[in-house]
Amino acid sequence: MAAVYRSLSKSKANGQTQEHNGDDRPRNRQRVLMLTSRGVTHRNRHLLADLYSLLPHSRKDAKLDSKKNLAELNELADLHNCNNILFFEARKAKDLYLWLSKPPNGPTVKFHCQNVHTMEELNFTGNCLKGSRPILSFDASFDKQAHLRVVKELLTHTFGVPQASRKVKPFVDHVTGFTIAGNKIWIRNYQIAETEQAKGKKPGDQENQEPPAAVSAPKEGKGDTTVSLVEIGPRFVLTPIVVLEGSFGGPVIYENREFVSPNQVRADLRRTKAGRYNKRAEGTLERKVKRRDLGLRTGEGRREIDELDERVLFA
Repeated sequence: MAAVYRSLSKSKANGQTQEHNGDDRPRNRQRVLMLTSRGVTHRNRHLLADLYSLLPHSRKDAKLDSKKNLAELNELADLHNCNNILFFEARKAKDLYLWLSKPPNGPTVKFHCQNVHTMEELNFTGNCLKGSRPILSFDASFDKQAHLRVVKELLTHTFGVPQASRKVKPFVDHVTGFTIAGNKIWIRNYQIAETEQAKGKKPGDQENQEPPAAVSAPKEGKGDTTVSLVEIGPRFVLTPIVVLEGSFGGPVIYENREFVSPNQVRADLRRTKAGRYNKRAEGTLERKVKRRDLGLRTGEGRREIDELDERVLFA
């Protein structure tokens, strides 16, 4: 209702829309609601805090008690006036799943989040201004498949900070990279570091200089400027599981059939260990039965005495 009230308040009495500084281009209005479920670990909480600091257009809410009725998140997003949801779902204090949704009509993508490393854990030298806008860098593989194009659009709406956000700063000083390798999405954050060289010196003249990750064209002025990328963190990997047409519901429009649940992997490992134990137990039982039949165990079984046995012949 708050969004409807603001849109109506900007119109004139005769129904004509007011012009804002003579610019009729549509404004990018994106707000992200970030929250977790019960049972998250300290690493997951730190990951949420790192993403919240990198996304000034986000709103953090308390933990969600229920893991079954996820459609309640649509009402929470409406109350907080958010049109994007980033929800971390923890299972058995071991597995972490990430939901990206566009309420109230969808779509929704469910990921399996793994290889999580937070900023404090990595302790990188890179840094960026709080509230700055990132440059989103997507791999060319996102445009090859239909479900990856949907994932790219959701990632753009979630991690792309709008220019007219309330807490945003007028700076672009870091890059968020999305790369596909092994049917997984690898997410990294880098600082854009500019180093100005003295006039008459080249970047290769300095001793013990590390090679920059990216080099731009030199600027005119006092000297050449070298642009490099320094990783900030956090870093994590997402595996797409399913894409739903609606917001936390609706028909399944994509399903990753190659994905194996980590709970199933642990069950298979336990079953393999149990199979090895059962095989050893059966072998032990067979040896006992064989020794009993041969009369080699004291007090078990009856040993058949042959007529040519010494105890019979020389009795």
